[in-house]
Amino acid sequence: MVTPARYPGRRLAAGPPPPLAETLDIALVVPARGPAGLLGPACELCAVLAAQEVNAAGGVLGREVRLIPVDGGAPPSRVADEVEAMVVAGTVRGVTGWHISSVRRALAPRLAGRVPYVYTALYEGGENTEGVYLVGETPDGQLAPAMRWLAGERRVRRWHVVGNDYVWPRRTARAARLYARATGGVVRGESYLPLGAAHGSPEMERALDDIERGDADAVLMLLVGSDAVCFNRAFAARGLDAGALRLSTLMDENMLVAGGADASRGLYSTAGFFGTLATADTLDFHARYAARHGPTAPVPGSPGQSCYEGVLLLAELIARAGSPEVPAIEGVTAAGGVRWEGARGVLGLTGRHVRQRIYLSEADGLDFSVLVELDRTPRHHR
Repeated sequence: MVTPARYPGRRLAAGPPPPLAETLDIALVVPARGPAGLLGPACELCAVLAAQEVNAAGGVLGREVRLIPVDGGAPPSRVADEVEAMVVAGTVRGVTGWHISSVRRALAPRLAGRVPYVYTALYEGGENTEGVYLVGETPDGQLAPAMRWLAGERRVRRWHVVGNDYVWPRRTARAARLYARATGGVVRGESYLPLGAAHGSPEMERALDDIERGDADAVLMLLVGSDAVCFNRAFAARGLDAGALRLSTLMDENMLVAGGADASRGLYSTAGFFGTLATADTLDFHARYAARHGPTAPVPGSPGQSCYEGVLLLAELIARAGSPEVPAIEGVTAAGGVRWEGARGVLGLTGRHVRQRIYLSEADGLDFSVLVELDRTPRHHR
């Protein structure tokens, strides 16, 4: 058995770390603008913590990991142009970060085979580009078991999907139709909003009208950042939370607080990490995060914390391969046994995807109460 890499500061020997002569520069692509910009600060701070811990443990191949921020909230083609230029110039030897799928789809073909790219966001599934490694949750392991649980425990049969109008919500909604059918349910309607849809915008009002006229037991929210916040407020203001639950696969503590306690009734979230998980790994992570960034730092919810795991995975891949070159890393992943220990416990790769536990939580005011670790055993669709 291969022992997982262990970077967290609690395991370091006393005394200052040895000086590292060179740097290993990594592009950190996280959103600083747009609806996902709400998540950017926690993403950056979690990545900084991971880099600090890797460097305190000796770096990667004796080199200091240095993060080069890139605004992942810019238009996808602009993000891809900026990162590709850095790769071509040799400025960075790897890429990681949380950003929406349209950015990943612009980046992945530009980076394929050139530098390792660890994508940390939940996404619609199906990515298999050479050199792209995926930390985030996918619908089969996240959404399907959450819908099964709500069907069994909350008698949800009729769904309405509300999502932003791009690839992740559209493809996830396609999967949701199958998952609903497998539980004897149905998706009654679908509404799609442009990124940046504001409270009171025509598109959001039409979506709320459709839900109000319908008979859905639950709304599947596939909305990003501030768009989800605006939707939750408007949903509650109309009193729709009295008749329908909401399930989101992208709803962290920062979004919950931004929406306010009055907008959180009947709101469920599913993810691989919640701040209220009381495991030894999560409690220790929160202590180190607070010690590094202070008590007023943004809460490290699932999107932010995924960037911590992304930096650790990228460091582990390069260290095991003995090189940041993609062919060497691909050989390591093909051989199996890539594992590391982070705030989500011991994680490992299956192919290019991370294996992890998935949880379902219910909003309780301005926090989440973890209800259950979901059973990810695949079911045959009827």
